[in-house]
Amino acid sequence: MAWKGIILFLFIFSVSAEAKEFRISKITDLDAPWGSTFVSSKELLITEKSGKIKLINLNTGNNSEVNHNLKILEDGQGGLLDILYKDNIVYVSYSEDHGKFKSTTSIARANLDKGELKFDNIFVAQPPINSGYHFGSRLAVKDEFLFASVGERGQGMIAQDPTQHPGSIIRIKLDGSIPKDNPKFIDKKDWLPEIFQIGVRNPQGLTISPFDKKVYASNHGAKGGDWFGEIKKGENYGWKILGWGGTNYSGTKIGPKWMPGYTKAIKYWVPSIATSAITIYKGNEFKEWNGQALVTSLKDMSLRKLDFSDTKNVREKIIFQNQIGRIRDIQVHPVNGKIYFLSKDGLWLMEKN
Repeated sequence: MAWKGIILFLFIFSVSAEAKEFRISKITDLDAPWGSTFVSSKELLITEKSGKIKLINLNTGNNSEVNHNLKILEDGQGGLLDILYKDNIVYVSYSEDHGKFKSTTSIARANLDKGELKFDNIFVAQPPINSGYHFGSRLAVKDEFLFASVGERGQGMIAQDPTQHPGSIIRIKLDGSIPKDNPKFIDKKDWLPEIFQIGVRNPQGLTISPFDKKVYASNHGAKGGDWFGEIKKGENYGWKILGWGGTNYSGTKIGPKWMPGYTKAIKYWVPSIATSAITIYKGNEFKEWNGQALVTSLKDMSLRKLDFSDTKNVREKIIFQNQIGRIRDIQVHPVNGKIYFLSKDGLWLMEKN
């Protein structure tokens, strides 16, 4: 019918018009970058999975390598992972080599030095495991606390064992000491002191909202069941009792999407999009997005915007897809609100036309 043709035309025109509202350009080439952090309004520190730390000048695109002393085991999904700068301190998460092919998701800190970073560990996930899978691992700072996501290393039900770190969200102080109001000291006597929440699988997104100050994460399911949700003290996201709508790669069932007694995510994806880094947008460049979640993906190679102001009616929109490849990280410029991405081969800038 004629009216259907009119609706289709208007939809195509709307998508085309929105696509022209912004442009994406490459700033510099990189080799499998993983994490990024602003150290000034014109400089980013970036990690490469192989173990290099690069300092990028955003005005020129020039990058220089920063020396460091980390003992990294690049194995499968492991390597040098996230990086975060706060008050002249640089924090990193990485797969630490423990010999005999064993490694941990570890966190270290160093005073900022653009020539050489001398790191000391402030957290080491226990136990070391012989696996190249599911390290996590994102970092986020809220007040005096450092949050970090620790993957379950492909070990499944270890995420339900709070006497071991894999499969959890941890919270420590910025110097590595233990907060006295962590779950262990309140009502979870059998939990390790650093653990804040359990039951996650491979959480590669973690952020603090500048609006409600809550902690949000994204997490990989297995074959389906990725999610975006709030991190809640002393609670359990249910892996591997829950499957979040996904199945094992063999096709066998894992468990229900959700059931009472477990944290319910805000948004699930089935089939999987391979959720990666996330942020809650705040800025002037795309001010109409303020307060909404930006979710990047690997497999789906997309940037998605979530309006979750009503968690019972989450509105999702794909901003772009298949333009820069697998998206590993996202950062919002602290001054102008322009958006920076890491893909498999470089650093990209998204800004309005």
